[in-house]
Amino acid sequence: MVFSSQKCLNKIIHSVLNFRTFATMLVRSVQLRKGKEQSLLRNHPWVFSGAIYTDVSQFDDGDVVEIEDFKGRFLALGHFQHATISVRVLTFEREEIDQTFFDKVIRNAVQLRLNLGLLNKKNNIFRVCHGEGDNLPGLIVDFYNGVAVIQCHSIGMYRSLDFIAQALKLAFGDKLIAIYSKSSDTIPERIDAKDEYLLGSCEIPHLALENGVNYKIDWITGQKTGFFIDQRENRALLGKYAFGKKVLNTFCYSGGFSLQALNQNAHLVHSLDSSKKAIELTESNVEINSFSGNHASIVADAMEYMKDLKEDYDIIILDPPAFAKHRDKRHQAIQGYKRLNAHAIRQIKPGGLIFTFSCSQVVDKYLFTNTIIAAAIESGRNVRILEQLHQPADHPINAFHPEGEYLKGLVIQVI
Repeated sequence: MVFSSQKCLNKIIHSVLNFRTFATMLVRSVQLRKGKEQSLLRNHPWVFSGAIYTDVSQFDDGDVVEIEDFKGRFLALGHFQHATISVRVLTFEREEIDQTFFDKVIRNAVQLRLNLGLLNKKNNIFRVCHGEGDNLPGLIVDFYNGVAVIQCHSIGMYRSLDFIAQALKLAFGDKLIAIYSKSSDTIPERIDAKDEYLLGSCEIPHLALENGVNYKIDWITGQKTGFFIDQRENRALLGKYAFGKKVLNTFCYSGGFSLQALNQNAHLVHSLDSSKKAIELTESNVEINSFSGNHASIVADAMEYMKDLKEDYDIIILDPPAFAKHRDKRHQAIQGYKRLNAHAIRQIKPGGLIFTFSCSQVVDKYLFTNTIIAAAIESGRNVRILEQLHQPADHPINAFHPEGEYLKGLVIQVI
């Protein structure tokens, strides 16, 4: 009897100490309203709260749930959360959501990046897991020269951190020196999320390479996971155009576009941001690469500064933060993109290039292109599109989840 009680107590202690892992193993059933299964039959990975018939008031955030149609037929398994997106689908198969599951999916994600050649002598910065694009909705993992930074956008993923960390260790082996979890700002406040190392530790800032250029990465106090990896290929493209040119990089943050232009021998590069901290980070990155001779920084509001440029630039980069995160702000965002681009189109020298971007998910690529065309019409100048830009292959888009295509851009020439 004593032995049995002690055994039971040990199980309880183990469950408390491993709450995140234990919680994800619980499976409950969610039945959909009649006719609401169609999106899942098309493999879309979201279930909205209005589609659910079952009373879920007693469900816990992060529960693993089995989704059924109105007749009780199995559809998928996913993480439940009390939110507009109530279930994020993990699999359309009947399988355990356990360590083996995460090992399999994360191994596939890591292998894709290695097959893409993103870990080499000139590059050790890339995205490891891109949410729905890697069949791990709610999970972002970025890799910086041996350090994996996890950012959870769902409570279910946060409660799966132990699984995720173990899977990353297995997939990367000795290529991994540390894992840092940074989710306190990306999941609801009702969960007491902690930002912490799950493996090892690392001095901040941490040096990492993108296309042969060094960057200081700070995942603790920096934006997102510390760097905007999704512009890697577009920064490389800028380098091809930048030789001997005068370049203005607005919304520069850590100077990604600036450094790639300098690395390809741009004649002059100006980095502009409203944040003094961002400018200090840019200047530090310029210094560690010994690019300071033909670089200058500007602390200013980009929209205001673009109204009256003081320099005759050959290339202008417009890479603002998302102007709209919800559909009710979409019109306002479009007007913002139109004003910003109109200022640049009016003032750039004849033959000059503008690299212009939107990361607002609610503004699709067709609407963004039409907005740039409207800005050109308003400016009264001839414009032609040279390149259509998007997110790179380590930010894959699930074919059944078009919402995953968030980054869009154009290279336009103003004649």
